[in-house]
Amino acid sequence: MKQEFKSVGFRKMVVPSDVMNVTQILKSTGYFKPYEIDVAIELIEERLKNGEGCGYLFYFLEIEGRTVAYGCYGEIPCTVKNYDLYWLAVDGNLRGKGLGTLLLAKIESEIKSHSGRGIYIETSNKEQYTSTIAFYQNCNYRQIAVFEDFYDLNDNKAVFYKKL
Repeated sequence: MKQEFKSVGFRKMVVPSDVMNVTQILKSTGYFKPYEIDVAIELIEERLKNGEGCGYLFYFLEIEGRTVAYGCYGEIPCTVKNYDLYWLAVDGNLRGKGLGTLLLAKIESEIKSHSGRGIYIETSNKEQYTSTIAFYQNCNYRQIAVFEDFYDLNDNKAVFYKKL
């Protein structure tokens, strides 16, 4: 069910408080293990330290000044304008309200504005991720590969792609 919010904004600039914001967002979803959250935070810290040159680009979605969702993406080295979407997460209390769709559309538009040709996304295909997979499919991504036992035994990696 989609909901109208009084003040929805987007920003690309990474600020130090995003370390805490993203940690809270990822914990609230119930999807990510502590070591996965650590990796997400490392990417933010890398960006804060080295700027855009590090290759990690971000979009944050804010409601009434509070960061409630974020995406991390970047151009894939050794490709011609293909991108990876590394992370996309919405605060667990706000899932299902259309915010992920808004954020993903913003990221896709940004990638298109830099002549991006396509976006690759990977996720687990365990039952817990059924809603994640449905979300990407509803946003016109198609599954193009499965890597068996990738993350762990019986935890396959599913790869999705969308041509822009």
